Amino acid sequence: MTYDQAFKQYGSDKPDLRYALPIVEVTDAFSDTPLSFLRAVLDKGGKIGALCPHGKILSISELVSFVDVAQKFGAQGLLWIKYNDDGSIDSPVSKQLPVDFVARILKFFPSFSKGESLLLIAGAYKESWDILGKIRVTLAQRLQLIDVNKQILCWITDFPLMQWNKETKKFESAHHPFTSPQEGWETQKVEHMYARAYDIVLNGIELGGGSIRVHNHEVQQKIFEMLGMSTEQIQTHFGFLLEAQQLGFPPHGGLGLGLDRFLMILAQASSIREVIAFPKTQRG
Repeated sequence: MTYDQAFKQYGSDKPDLRYALPIVEVTDAFSDTPLSFLRAVLDKGGKIGALCPHGKILSISELVSFVDVAQKFGAQGLLWIKYNDDGSIDSPVSKQLPVDFVARILKFFPSFSKGESLLLIAGAYKESWDILGKIRVTLAQRLQLIDVNKQILCWITDFPLMQWNKETKKFESAHHPFTSPQEGWETQKVEHMYARAYDIVLNGIELGGGSIRVHNHEVQQKIFEMLGMSTEQIQTHFGFLLEAQQLGFPPHGGLGLGLDRFLMILAQASSIREVIAFPKTQRG
């Protein structure tokens, strides 16, 4: 699946597909909300994402415990909503929810049933979905949704070429600066460019990753410029590479596998330290 699809559904670029617990955007269900904290998020263009562990009954205390889980992962808070057997709603904001709330949610979770609950995070898309992805894993572990006998491999493709660094106020290579951009990059904004990069994932663990490399010096020069490098910096640090790319540099790509991670999974070990090739203490 593509990176965008994986992140939208699972809040991760290495999703564990052994259990069904997708993240669903429910922003439209709160479009007219009077709740000030949600209103502030929506007015800034933020989104609201939800998880619903179908078929699982969570107590109020269990739901409240996930507020701490979310805050541990960097969220300011988490909103939980429980659909009671008598048709009523339990939530810290139950009085501010519209009378047709369940009908609205059914548009996003068609099988939302009495006894079930929603866990919601609101905020900027990237940050909120990253937190939801981590909560998804915690939910699966606590509710024992993971079939440990399953092995599900998947390729993640179409990664972003660049990512914005809020601290340096610059774009950085999402993979590395020698990754080939996908066709059409010349006419796109930097934030919309995709890379010819790929990862192989097993049960939520990235086994390895790689890319098709840049072999054209003009493309390579442009990528360095997009990273904010001056002509002098490019020549000083990478002049040899640009020269090589003009002298018959072949198209090529690769994939690096983490063999110790693979062994950890095969051995059903809980930590990579159990199988890593080098001792981590002086006594071995």
